Amino acid sequence: MPRRSPTPTLTPFAEVVQTATDHVIAQCYQPPTLDFAQVPALGSWVWIPEGDRHIYGVVAYAVTAPIDTIHRATALGLSLEQLRQEQPHIFAMLKTEVTIGIVGFQEHARSYPHLPPQPPQMHQQVYTCDPSVVVAFSEQLTFLRTLLTLNYGPGDALIAATLRHLYQLRGGDRPWLVQAAQLLSRLLKDDYDRLRGILEQVYL
Repeated sequence: MPRRSPTPTLTPFAEVVQTATDHVIAQCYQPPTLDFAQVPALGSWVWIPEGDRHIYGVVAYAVTAPIDTIHRATALGLSLEQLRQEQPHIFAMLKTEVTIGIVGFQEHARSYPHLPPQPPQMHQQVYTCDPSVVVAFSEQLTFLRTLLTLNYGPGDALIAATLRHLYQLRGGDRPWLVQAAQLLSRLLKDDYDRLRGILEQVYL
């Protein structure tokens, strides 16, 4: 389990706009240039600092939509460069939100692979996790049980994306992947077709 905190000088990519016991919704910051907000990869790990507590989560879902919830976006038939030149206001009219499933937290240099006592507060900033912290946290596979209980996101595709992200960060650690597969098999009550569908999406 990780014993050090993520580097606090990294630039946040989003801010919490909705919070709940097992997940948060964060709105991605708009880039300084005329472009769409960068969407973090499905299954990638993020952290939310809150005093002495750092909350870890996995990106479970992302959506880009108009800020105005009454009117839907319509197709314009323009390239990205044409949008920049002819419709630059479009970028300010859209927002990108990511749903983050909470999988654990760190407090006073000790890490816990389960939900924190309280969810993050509103308007906390969200950062991408340092790879070394993610690798250390994933030594214990309890987070898989938490992910399987999520009622949002793409289900098994999220489990596969999370394992794939970790497997790649761990440099193709085959013994670790075997342990993860064995735990998943038990959690899925030996549903081998479902397990196979997940593991087929895990690769370097």
